[in-house]
Amino acid sequence: MEYTSIPGIGKKASRFGVGTWPIGGAMWGGNDDAEALRMLHAAIDQGITVIDTAIDYGYGHSEQLVGKALKESGQREDIILSAKCGLAWKGEEVYRDATKKRITSEIEETLRNLQTDYIDVYFVHWPDPAVPVEETAGAMKELYDAGKITAIGVSNFTIDEMEAFRKIAPIHAIQPPYNLFEREAEKDIFPYSQKHNATLFLYSSLCRGLLSGKMTRDREFREGDIRKDVDPKFQQPLFDQYLAAADKLAQFAQSAYGRPLIDLAVRYVLDQSETGIALRGARRPDQLEPLSRIEGWKLTDDDKKEIDRILAETIDEPAQPDFMAPPLKKEVLES
Repeated sequence: MEYTSIPGIGKKASRFGVGTWPIGGAMWGGNDDAEALRMLHAAIDQGITVIDTAIDYGYGHSEQLVGKALKESGQREDIILSAKCGLAWKGEEVYRDATKKRITSEIEETLRNLQTDYIDVYFVHWPDPAVPVEETAGAMKELYDAGKITAIGVSNFTIDEMEAFRKIAPIHAIQPPYNLFEREAEKDIFPYSQKHNATLFLYSSLCRGLLSGKMTRDREFREGDIRKDVDPKFQQPLFDQYLAAADKLAQFAQSAYGRPLIDLAVRYVLDQSETGIALRGARRPDQLEPLSRIEGWKLTDDDKKEIDRILAETIDEPAQPDFMAPPLKKEVLES
């Protein structure tokens, strides 16, 4: 297992982390709780020390499963728990709410769900332009000073938003989307994190399954799955283009290294970020299979040039992950 560090946290952080959005069930077409618990135990047994969750993943359900697994394992102190705040919901519609009131109440529910008395890394899930950054950052600083969180993180923030936040509170970790198909973070987030010594938590490393090597054109998504009619990469004609790119990348991975596409996808994230953590969503133990195959090798500069060539010739207009951004509180409550 490759490890990295997070400022202020003494535990070793595995560079492969488990993302638990899928096991919350909501927006992923449901979930099998028993399988999810087996997956979490398998992750811990394999030496994964980073587990990433959020209260809006299944409206607390993901957190509850993580808390149950950690309680059963007895290894809470070995695990770096990454959780998030700043979102709320009306029915099943999630919206941004990064007020101090929401953050301070939210963490208490998160602590109960996770069956712990502190969070290792607590992220503001999305910036909330309707709330002064001084209020949001100030609330996080109070939690940090009180010892309820060991490190402060921000997710999906721009450079300007982080600069404003850092005037009030430190930032120890940054969480942007990043994978072979979604590489915008390379331009400014990567150098910013290095300059300010903030660890990268890179989510969606398999691009919602497009880089798993198992996605097919006839794949049917269940109702409630964001890939069914929300994620533009899974809508035609883009879907065919991304599948073609994945197929060519799979051929390259096999010819160059004798490895499947999923290994190439995870290795790419690790190599590009150097010390970042690749978060991979999983529901079942078998989905952790690439773990043993991503160590002991690295991509060369020529490999990366070939990857760029494949992407340029197969995808006309790359889609950004903007669709994941939740609406503002006012937009939802007034609808």
